[in-house]
Amino acid sequence: MSCINVAVLRGGPSTEYDVSLATGGAVLQNLSEEKYDAKDILISRDGIWHSRGLEVSPDRALQNIDVAFVALHGEYGEDGTVQKILDAHGIPYTGSGVFSSAIAMNKGRARAHIGEIEGVLMPEYVVLRYDDVIDSLQEAAQQVFAQFGPNYIVKPLRGGSSVGIQLADSVASLPGVLAEIFETTDAVIVEQFIRGKEGTCGVVENLREEELYSLPPVEILVPEGKMLFDYESKYDGETEHVCPANFTTSEKERIQDAARAVHKALNLEHYSRSDFIVAPSGIYFLEVNTLPELTPTSLLPRSLEAVGIQFPDFLDHLVTLALKQYGRAY
Repeated sequence: MSCINVAVLRGGPSTEYDVSLATGGAVLQNLSEEKYDAKDILISRDGIWHSRGLEVSPDRALQNIDVAFVALHGEYGEDGTVQKILDAHGIPYTGSGVFSSAIAMNKGRARAHIGEIEGVLMPEYVVLRYDDVIDSLQEAAQQVFAQFGPNYIVKPLRGGSSVGIQLADSVASLPGVLAEIFETTDAVIVEQFIRGKEGTCGVVENLREEELYSLPPVEILVPEGKMLFDYESKYDGETEHVCPANFTTSEKERIQDAARAVHKALNLEHYSRSDFIVAPSGIYFLEVNTLPELTPTSLLPRSLEAVGIQFPDFLDHLVTLALKQYGRAY
């Protein structure tokens, strides 16, 4: 049997370029060489596709490709853009489709679309757009304060890997934080800061004879003195990932149920990972990742390891799901 030609798409024009390179590198290193002929497709920060170090068009890069493994994160990769390109070429791909990706990428739209999750809360939040508020950030801060008081977490409305996330500890400091984040994005979400234990939970479709298999929640322990699981904390090697998490049995079950509910509500495909806060007042859903990071230090590989799923087998499972979705068997 001839090998399956897999295009591993990595890089991309987003703030998560470096993380995507690492995810794609892990995929390339762990796809079975006996079953797959992996082709490294690098998409530069300015959106130019490259194959074997040369600039190519998507048409050329995708010639003779059976399936694409989307190892992109953030805008372009998780917002439906690259999925449109792959759909236009009839190429099966791992992860969610165009519409679901676009909805999930927008933190405000995703929460509104999900609605209520049984047994799980959501932080209060306000979406602010640059064009609407830049003339008076003081008024914008007062608008937020009218709905809920400090402390505030401010994030780009679209994006992941905790890029750009900041804490404002008062309504007086909020305008300055908004001004700084608006230098790199056109919309933000300001949400109520919930103090508690951070956790995350991955789900995988059609694994171990379950339609939607829930991986064990991972607890995230940031270094002492840090209040946020920000971009630096994710990749500086100092944050501890505990799996199984130090949550109660009931908390773990509710987190797993909620992660499945989010996946279903947004009509996501193949796999996803949802983030939560476990607080004295309850469990809060924060956001969902449609293409979770797969670097050696990332959260999803940690939970796979905890239940005895080998990383190459997981990658094989995702590629198989993508091919079956298009009715293709090899």
